[in-house]
Amino acid sequence: MPKENKDKLSFRVTMKNAWYAMEQAAQICPGIIVHSFFLWLIGHGEWVFFDGFFMRVIVDGLSKGKDFDQIFRFILISGAIFFTCYIYTDYVENVVYPLQTNRLFGGIYKKLYAKAKNVELKCYEDADFYNRYTMAMDGAEEKITAIVRGILGASIGMVASVTVFWLMFEIDHYAILFIISPLLGNFLFGNLKNRYEFKRYKEQAPNEKVLNYVSRMMYLPDGAKEIRLSEVFSLMKKQYREATDRNVGVAIKYAFANCSLSFLRIMFTFTVIFEGVLFYAIYRNRVTGTIDLPELTIMTSLMVAMTWILIRVFENVMEIMKNGMFINNLKSFLEYVETIPEDQDGEMPLRDFESIEFKDVSFAYNDKEIIHDLSFVIDKDCTAALVGHNGAGKTTIIKLMLRLYDPTKGVILYNGKDIREYNLKAYRDIFATTFQDYMLFGMTVKENVLMGRHYDNEDDMVRKALEKAGVLDRIEQLDDGIESMMTKEFDENGVVLSGGESQKVAVARTFIKDAPMKIFDEPSSALDPIAEYDLFNNIIREGSDHTMLFISHRLSSVKNCDKVFMLENGTLIEEGTHAQLMAANGSYAAMYKKQAMNYLAIENEEEVIL
Repeated sequence: MPKENKDKLSFRVTMKNAWYAMEQAAQICPGIIVHSFFLWLIGHGEWVFFDGFFMRVIVDGLSKGKDFDQIFRFILISGAIFFTCYIYTDYVENVVYPLQTNRLFGGIYKKLYAKAKNVELKCYEDADFYNRYTMAMDGAEEKITAIVRGILGASIGMVASVTVFWLMFEIDHYAILFIISPLLGNFLFGNLKNRYEFKRYKEQAPNEKVLNYVSRMMYLPDGAKEIRLSEVFSLMKKQYREATDRNVGVAIKYAFANCSLSFLRIMFTFTVIFEGVLFYAIYRNRVTGTIDLPELTIMTSLMVAMTWILIRVFENVMEIMKNGMFINNLKSFLEYVETIPEDQDGEMPLRDFESIEFKDVSFAYNDKEIIHDLSFVIDKDCTAALVGHNGAGKTTIIKLMLRLYDPTKGVILYNGKDIREYNLKAYRDIFATTFQDYMLFGMTVKENVLMGRHYDNEDDMVRKALEKAGVLDRIEQLDDGIESMMTKEFDENGVVLSGGESQKVAVARTFIKDAPMKIFDEPSSALDPIAEYDLFNNIIREGSDHTMLFISHRLSSVKNCDKVFMLENGTLIEEGTHAQLMAANGSYAAMYKKQAMNYLAIENEEEVIL
């Protein structure tokens, strides 16, 4: 995402952001704009009517001795108007706004989630991006609503203040000078205070992420066993305490400035103008005798109205500016241009798989190259394996193949054509993939296997896939079978499988998907040797009808592969069948023999124990 160049806290930028928020509201729920307009029109209209017209009629009527009936009728009619406005205001505040805010919430989060789904994978591995995404999601609908009301309130308030200003000017030309006080209080000191609050918010955002993480880990089941069987809770408390201390430090850093600016804002906004106008009016009435009591009453009433209107105007302006700063995160996030957009269109790839080829491919992450000049080909119906030590770049190669990343240099070809020329969704649909860091969701077993796809006779297909993965018997023992809810996220009776069983459910996803090429990334990392042996036999059998690629840290499982690619530090160092690589007596053979010796050592230890 764009960096600090979009975070300038200038009036122009914040107002552009505010107008952007108005446009979003107009697109999603224009009703909130219409009702906000009438609310402010009624609110400021009441002030102007009451203090500029109602009070004048009443005071003039009393001072000139008009009939009581005439004054009473005027009061009744005015009361009926006020009551009608009150009914409408109450209806909007308690019925319309909650409904419109929910609609705005749904619309804006639909856009946010669509953008979040569409951005490339590396964005979520970028701390700066994630912080901005978090801030964009933080009460976006509330900030947009505040801006809508702020813009309309400020606009209508300016018209109302001009009207009251003219009425005051007719009574006293100099009294209007008192409006300078709330101008200074709100526009100068209030604006400075909002700037400091935004800076504090930005500095505290990374710490809030830590606090949210620790809080989440305390109620999710993911780490429950480790927390109880280790001292990791003390480390989490340390993280929480340090993040809290940093937040306190940030708060202290801005405390004096915020307190001082708050004091000055209140002093100039309220105290100076109220006390000043009162003393001025009393002086003119009691000392100079240049204003009579009815005029003093009306002028004081108008000054009070002017004060509150100006206060609301500048409160709205400050609200616009404050939320306009926050909306900057939303705007920059939604306007971010993806390098690999998920909705990228292009040529539709043929499902008749011929080959996938890496041609002089290099890939750098955060300016560090982790794949170097990689070239290899996997042909149709080939069963291939990527092997090597941890950090060799095996999973990165899979991500490049699936176009979760694009190469820094070189090209990846599918059926002889650059994969960047294909429709992205259609291209990825060629592959069925199980990642090592799979995720099981708070859904049924069946839904976790299908992953949103639909087939004829899908129940039978789910069972068959679970059987290939070696977990069907375990699932059938559950009360609801494949309809059993997984995890306890939404159901206290949800099923929590073992690590190996969960991995098998994830592997079943790849078995069930009808795809020309199937990829298994460490599919047996949580399995015992017997379960691993059965799983790889099923994977090899699956390879009779599909092109297969899998990553395994256990080389004994790749002996039946057509091709084995040995990687080291992001470089392909050996390639061939198991027999060819063993005959070459290179790195692959050394790694295989070392693993074989370890297996034999374990077996000998077990025999001694027995």
